[in-house]
Amino acid sequence: MKVDFSNFFPQLSFTGFVLFTFAYYRYVITKADSLNFTDLLWKVFITGLITTLISLAIQLFFNLFARSTLVESPLTINFFYNILIALVVIFMVSTLVVWKRLILYQKSKRLLQLWGLFEIALVAALLFDFFNLKVDDANFRFSLIVLGCFSIILVFNLKWVAYLNFKQKWKGILFIILSAIYLYHFILNLLKFSYTEVLVIDLLDRVFVWGVFGFLFLYAVISILVTLFNLPTSSVFEQKLKEAIDFQKLSQSIPRGETKDQTYEILLESSMSAVFADAAWLEVIEDGGRTQVIRNLRDDDIQGIKSAIKTDTIKSILQLELKNEVSPGKLTDGIKHAKFKSIIALPIMVQDSQVGFIVLLNEVSEAFNREMVNIITTFVNQASISLENLTLIQESIENERYKEQLKIAKNVQKSLLPRALINNDHLTMSAFSMAADEVGGDYYDILEYQKNKFGVIIGDVSGKGTSAAFQMAQMKGIFHSLVAQGKSPEEFNKQANMALSQCLEKSSFITATYFDIDTTKNILHFSRAGHCPSLFYCKKEDEVNFLKCDGMGLGILRNSKYDDYVYSNTVNYNEGDTLLLYTDGITEAKNIDGEQFGSERLKDSFTIHASKAPNQVKEGIKDDLSEFIGEMIIDDDYTLVVIKFKDKGKNG
Repeated sequence: MKVDFSNFFPQLSFTGFVLFTFAYYRYVITKADSLNFTDLLWKVFITGLITTLISLAIQLFFNLFARSTLVESPLTINFFYNILIALVVIFMVSTLVVWKRLILYQKSKRLLQLWGLFEIALVAALLFDFFNLKVDDANFRFSLIVLGCFSIILVFNLKWVAYLNFKQKWKGILFIILSAIYLYHFILNLLKFSYTEVLVIDLLDRVFVWGVFGFLFLYAVISILVTLFNLPTSSVFEQKLKEAIDFQKLSQSIPRGETKDQTYEILLESSMSAVFADAAWLEVIEDGGRTQVIRNLRDDDIQGIKSAIKTDTIKSILQLELKNEVSPGKLTDGIKHAKFKSIIALPIMVQDSQVGFIVLLNEVSEAFNREMVNIITTFVNQASISLENLTLIQESIENERYKEQLKIAKNVQKSLLPRALINNDHLTMSAFSMAADEVGGDYYDILEYQKNKFGVIIGDVSGKGTSAAFQMAQMKGIFHSLVAQGKSPEEFNKQANMALSQCLEKSSFITATYFDIDTTKNILHFSRAGHCPSLFYCKKEDEVNFLKCDGMGLGILRNSKYDDYVYSNTVNYNEGDTLLLYTDGITEAKNIDGEQFGSERLKDSFTIHASKAPNQVKEGIKDDLSEFIGEMIIDDDYTLVVIKFKDKGKNG
């Protein structure tokens, strides 16, 4: 083979234009990553339309001046032919780049290598065309066969077709058919010019042109056929895709922050779409109210449908009485209704309890099959999970709110107990209080209402928790009010009972012991309102005894008859004597055998530690209590108050 130098420069110009056009469209198409498949096919269509219209204008020119010597001039023919070459190259190369992007939609190493070889073969064809061989040449035909083989292998890469929906497939078919028509139109035009035999360069003598034309046309035909074959499955695929999307919506409805009502709407819409229902309604009973979502029904329709239901299973679902799981076949049935002939009913379960149901209706009989029931069951189950998650989230929020309130109540209760105990020349104190819950109902306090005269109280509110804590706050207010007035212990309990009768809950009461300590006379005057008898250590006798005094708890009897049950007692103390106040959380604390610590063990423990400093007395009793109960937990509030007396004569 020899290079035809008369053909060299025209072929060089053609090769340069092809490579430039290829580079341009490759840049444009690659840059437009956001284009979908139909957008790409639209670009092919619109490029072909513009180039075809221009070529038709050229054809019109030759038709209008068919009898003129102008159109027979070689110069004129070659001028318009070169324009046609440009149009053909633009359409051919732009389509080739789009086909390339479609073929390489799902790349693999082998496919990339194959396409790379194909492009090398096309460049080789451009170089081959410098020899200006004709179609009937053996080398020409061999080159064409090589390109044809590459084309046949590549044109069956059509995975992008599966990602088109039904509407996009029809659009794609239309655009590809028009593209094929453009190709056919350009070939006819090239043939007409080729017959003139005055062309400087004839594209139909180019292996590259025939190779690209063949590839483009073959890919167009295969694409149309494959797309047509995929049309029947498109609707099924789209339906399944929609079901998957609906399922995802239900799964993410709560994480997205949607409400229960929005979840019900999504469930009803998704279910109707999945089974092609003509009407539906959903009912949920929660928080004492009824939520109902209705589609294409009136209230009287619902009553009529309920009365037309024949099967017991569906009736029990609509009455929220479904107890056991039922087979899918029992969830659908026919109904004798003027408008609707088929029904599906499914229960909505939350935390193993039926809270509602969904009903789907169709105007034709036997409209619902087992697969539809399975789909709706999946939707309802997912909606139930979402509702359960929402319930758990709400409970978690409520718990956090409750914990925050308890934290506030704990701080309030802590502020109710005296921040500092009295430790002076007349007495020293130590105290300890522990609540069984976050807040408790034990209370103790001391107040010097006159010089060298102190009011001391220990109390225990019935019950535990925030309610007991608030009642304890009421007790503190009463204590400070009455002590400031210098009331005697008997009068204190009478007036405290009167005040608490107005504000305590009916089922609540408070046990308390009030002490009036006169350190100028070394007198301990007290009145007990049903509280645990206090323990008194007499240093001189070195013995411990209970301070006995009858009395009824505050708030038990809420009238003047309570005064008949108020008593008091008086004890003289000396230096070193110690008073122990406590609540029943200590004496009722149990060990692993269920045995209580009891009053006598407390007395024995106090006897051992009573001669020590108040803080040591407190710690000693706590240690003894802890040793007794072992690993058991004290399930009630418990409080210890230790007061050690000093002699007024020695201390002024």
